[in-house]
Amino acid sequence: MGFSKMPPQIVRLVLLTIAIVGSYLVARYFLTPKTFGDLGWFRASALEELANLQPVFAGKQTCVQVCHTDEGQKVLKHDHKTLSCESCHGASLAHADKPDVPEFKPPKLGYSICVRCHEFNPSRPKWHHQVVLKTHYPGQKCTECHVPHMPQEVP
Repeated sequence: MGFSKMPPQIVRLVLLTIAIVGSYLVARYFLTPKTFGDLGWFRASALEELANLQPVFAGKQTCVQVCHTDEGQKVLKHDHKTLSCESCHGASLAHADKPDVPEFKPPKLGYSICVRCHEFNPSRPKWHHQVVLKTHYPGQKCTECHVPHMPQEVP
């Protein structure tokens, strides 16, 4: 049975299969990095690319040792002692390098920062302090009742 004697639906399926496989091979050729496979299932240039990335985080030690010693001491005595400053305040290497430049100052903390970790989520451990936003003093800011660096303290 020749190709021209096949039923039309079979011919269409064969052509569609050829088109899909061809599209995949063309996309794979153009989208696969040149160094992929040099080191097994890895891109050989990935390590070099990662090494060339500019750091954006200063680290808790930089914040506490350089300028914010008082805040660092307060945090050490309370529940947020294991957090990095940049967990809440954002990446701050530029601020640490040039603390007097206003554009590099971290933004003021807003309501959404606290909620990111403390909004009720059943997948979080029971010991983690959580609140249901609709019932936990709606309309108020977290900082009206809590001091972020010392969450058990009242302002």
